[in-house]
Amino acid sequence: MSERPDRRPSPSAAKRAGRRRPTDPTAATPAAGPPAGPRPAPAAPAPPNHRSVIDSAVYRDGRRIASPATLADTFRRLREEPDGMAWIGLHRPTQPELHSLAAEFNLHELAVEDALEAHQRPKLERYGDTLFVVLRAARYLDAQEEVDFAELHIFVGPDFLITVRHGGAPDLSAVRRRMEGNPELLSLGPEAALYAILDAVVDGYAPVVEGVQTDIDEIETEVFRGDPAVSRRIYELSREMVEFQRATRPLVGMLHGLMAGFAKYGTDEELQRYLRDVADHVTHTSERVDGFRQALTEILTVNATLVSQQQNAEMRALAEAGFEQNEEIKKISSWAAILFAPTLVGTIYGMNFEDMPELKWAGGYPFAILLMAVVCVSLYVIFKKRDWL
Repeated sequence: MSERPDRRPSPSAAKRAGRRRPTDPTAATPAAGPPAGPRPAPAAPAPPNHRSVIDSAVYRDGRRIASPATLADTFRRLREEPDGMAWIGLHRPTQPELHSLAAEFNLHELAVEDALEAHQRPKLERYGDTLFVVLRAARYLDAQEEVDFAELHIFVGPDFLITVRHGGAPDLSAVRRRMEGNPELLSLGPEAALYAILDAVVDGYAPVVEGVQTDIDEIETEVFRGDPAVSRRIYELSREMVEFQRATRPLVGMLHGLMAGFAKYGTDEELQRYLRDVADHVTHTSERVDGFRQALTEILTVNATLVSQQQNAEMRALAEAGFEQNEEIKKISSWAAILFAPTLVGTIYGMNFEDMPELKWAGGYPFAILLMAVVCVSLYVIFKKRDWL
């Protein structure tokens, strides 16, 4: 990290002076109103679910000074530190927990509702001096050969950062440890922690990109090998790339929006460089994902063509087999008809009737033989002209 002569004053104290906190550390409201409006009357929250609070800490000058066990203790300790910053990490929090945070930090009710319901698309919204960010993290599962997506909501204020995870990724504990190992960067305030989380989410896309690239290479081999199950795999991977595209494409605009506000919000130069690097990475990832979708579309087209060619070849083979079988049936039918003629004549004259004139005729036998020969030859000539023989 480049050295800077002076760190700009933290905005926490100035913002904190204009924001009154409730005297009761457990005070909460069902939903926080807009930051600019009057503060609603406090109400007692439900007992917090401690399993939802992954980590809660208060920092001063980039160093952890407290690790409160509950949200109420975090609120109380933050009030005691004029220049402190709270970093609260939650995993699938309960409604009372989020409402207590909304009451303490004046979080907008619409943002709180989004964080509770989840299933949001990546976005960035500003409510007064609070920034609300929704991210879609991703990780590649080697065993299942599929991409797992998780949702992350972040509230960033003058002296606090709240993360709400809905899923297993990303590992924010690693981000926290990395930031705690760099107090100078963390001392820049909640914005520094936000950019570190953005960087972790974007860096988490790299293994996914590599895993998908490997899958596409395997799919290409399976397509030309004629694997019948490859069509399903192409479809499933295409669906995952649609989700991946929904996670990465909005990030490009979000990061450019943050960069556009550098001058307005006095973002530190170090953080500006940090964010530009993240923006470059997410742009590269978004381009790779677009390429994957195009490649899968082309592979699906090629697979459909190969399947169609294979089906045509099979139908041609069946048609040829049917033609050959038909030819054999023609020959058998022709010889059966030829042999049927003498059998019919012999059967007629083999009947034991007394009044059959030909039986006492001296030329009856030669006539019968001649009749058999004429019928057989005639049938043979007819079938031969029709190419049945």
